[in-house]
Amino acid sequence: MLAFKRYELALVENDLEALDAEFALGAETMRGDGAGLLIGHDAISTFRSARGGVPSRTIERLEYRALAEDVALLVSTSRYAGGGTGLQTQIWQKREGRWLITAAHVTPRPQSFDRSVWRAVGDPLWQGAWSGPLVGLTVAVKDLFAIKGYRIGAGNPAFLDAARAETTTAPAVSDLLRGGASLRGIARTDEFAYSISGDNAHYGTPANGALPGALPGGSSSGPASAVATGQADISLATDTAGSIRVPASYQGLWGIRTTHGLVPRQGLLPLSQTFDTIGWLARDGETLQRVADWCLSYSRSESTEAALDESGDALPWRLLVPDEALAAVAPETRTAFESLLVRLATHVGAPQLESVRIGELDEYLWPFRVVQGAEAWRNNAAWLQDHPGTLGQAVAERFRAASDITAGQESVARAALEPLRTRLVRLVHDSVLILPTTPGPAPMRTASGQQIETVRYTTLQLTTPAAVAGLPAVSVPLLTVPSPLGPAPVGICLIARPGTDTALVRLARRIAELVESDSSSLRMEHL
Repeated sequence: MLAFKRYELALVENDLEALDAEFALGAETMRGDGAGLLIGHDAISTFRSARGGVPSRTIERLEYRALAEDVALLVSTSRYAGGGTGLQTQIWQKREGRWLITAAHVTPRPQSFDRSVWRAVGDPLWQGAWSGPLVGLTVAVKDLFAIKGYRIGAGNPAFLDAARAETTTAPAVSDLLRGGASLRGIARTDEFAYSISGDNAHYGTPANGALPGALPGGSSSGPASAVATGQADISLATDTAGSIRVPASYQGLWGIRTTHGLVPRQGLLPLSQTFDTIGWLARDGETLQRVADWCLSYSRSESTEAALDESGDALPWRLLVPDEALAAVAPETRTAFESLLVRLATHVGAPQLESVRIGELDEYLWPFRVVQGAEAWRNNAAWLQDHPGTLGQAVAERFRAASDITAGQESVARAALEPLRTRLVRLVHDSVLILPTTPGPAPMRTASGQQIETVRYTTLQLTTPAAVAGLPAVSVPLLTVPSPLGPAPVGICLIARPGTDTALVRLARRIAELVESDSSSLRMEHL
């Protein structure tokens, strides 16, 4: 009882050092909740340091059971001052004369909704058509799209306060509703979609549904987390520099950025019109295929440019691996990716696999950043100058740097983009590029600003080539790599020629089926 009281006092005071001391050291200590399971004292400590304190509460009931000598089970219920009840289950073991927690499971009070994920949510917020291929699916819409009667918030409370309710709904949203999907809610974005880490200085950081304690990836962080945690089936999002592909990789999701211009952007708050494109995230390839088939079928869609849609064409069964991409990723990611390629090559009817050089990745990154920054500043300068001090530090610094870009610098960067586009479009004319989506797994939420900036830079090296060339790209959750928080997902990215978006999803599913059948065989052999 004294040990339990000591733990509860440390919890109330959010005394991280004392809390660490109450959990057994070592790699076998466990702590779980609805977000997932953490294994190892270090992983639990890292999670706790990013969580913040717990709301005020009172322990109403405590049950004790002796499991063995010096092993006890405690189950307690609590009532929160703000309403609601919770439950915690703990196994305590006496080690060297001191009782320590070796396993814990927490059931917190139910939340009306997670404000770090949602800006507005309903069940549904907007009912879709009663029939159609998407009936039964719920959608999380990134807070950049116009929805009639609602304001666009862009991840910033001052912008939301100044916004007016929209009088029309963006075609990309309407298409989903006409197909039978229902709007679950409006989901958070990184401020003005100008980030890829997924944190938000105003509303908090959405949970990573695949790796508790890790960043979710942005700027489509809210929509991705909603899908990964089961609060929505699909998300409507945007991808400028990887804002769909990065959270897909970090949270074990399927995600597609569509061919630039294939889905028009009316009703979308822009970041950088040269690179902005629309896409979706889902937990599985079948659902993503349903959405792509409907929304990119120009005969049924009000938002797809028919002239660009050649998605019915089958893509070549020829995969090119960019040498530069493999050189840029973490060693663990490269090992996992090369192992996947070996497994693919062993199958009957395996795709043709070749290495290719696409040019130094920084050749793509620097002109991309210049053009993106120039457009981001033009789009938002007037509002930002009228509302100083309203941005989080990282995004504010990004806009400050963008404000210094000159017309001459932008002109030089635009000229540099053209041969890069030509090079990539020529490469994917009769093949598909395959590479890791991100250099490694999601960084921990406790990572320093410098660590996150380093990850951001190496991630953009991988994601910007597809954006520069305006090509469709699908991220598929096929890799698992070690991380400080446990086994973590990393996506593989497939990039194809313009307009072959639905064919690319089909190709991705074909590859996933080969890999997963191989994995199933290995699991059966192990059993």
